Amino acid sequence: MKIRCPWAEKDPLLMKYHDQEWGSPVHDDNLLFEFLVLEGAQAGLSWVTVLKKRENYREAFDNFDPAKISRYNEEKIEELMNNPGIIRNSRKITSVIANAKAFLKIQRDLGSFDKYIWQFVGEKPVQNKWKHAEDLPSFTAESENMSKDLKKRGFKFVGPTICYAFMQAVGMVNDHVIDCFRYSEIEK
Repeated sequence: MKIRCPWAEKDPLLMKYHDQEWGSPVHDDNLLFEFLVLEGAQAGLSWVTVLKKRENYREAFDNFDPAKISRYNEEKIEELMNNPGIIRNSRKITSVIANAKAFLKIQRDLGSFDKYIWQFVGEKPVQNKWKHAEDLPSFTAESENMSKDLKKRGFKFVGPTICYAFMQAVGMVNDHVIDCFRYSEIEK
């Protein structure tokens, strides 16, 4: 039997996400944007709620294409607000549009979002060594710096805690507990 991070044992969808995605380094700009959107959607909710709606988000938000999303108008916002398959919070929905615009600007200015975002951890994953899930922080100095810089660039729903959850999801930090089977897989 595989030992996993305790949070992943609560739901089969969480287990699959944990075993296949969480903590694996991501360098694809569109996937990074997807995680940024989903982490913002999670604010105040459980991650499993967002995971259950992930496919609906992909469909509703044009497969997380920032160029398309940046052109959304009031009619599209109204359509999204009436979509029961996503989290219907007007601030969260409009933040996705603002974030798409800011994301595209970073790509234009710096060549890629990947290059920009990974600078917050020195271009390589931070290998933490947590023994217990309770030891994981909800934010770090790096996530605070990321949050401040993203906000300065026009991003919304990117507080330090959301940024840290994003960092965990995209493998900027290895926050699997050390006895989890994924810890050593990701460490390599």
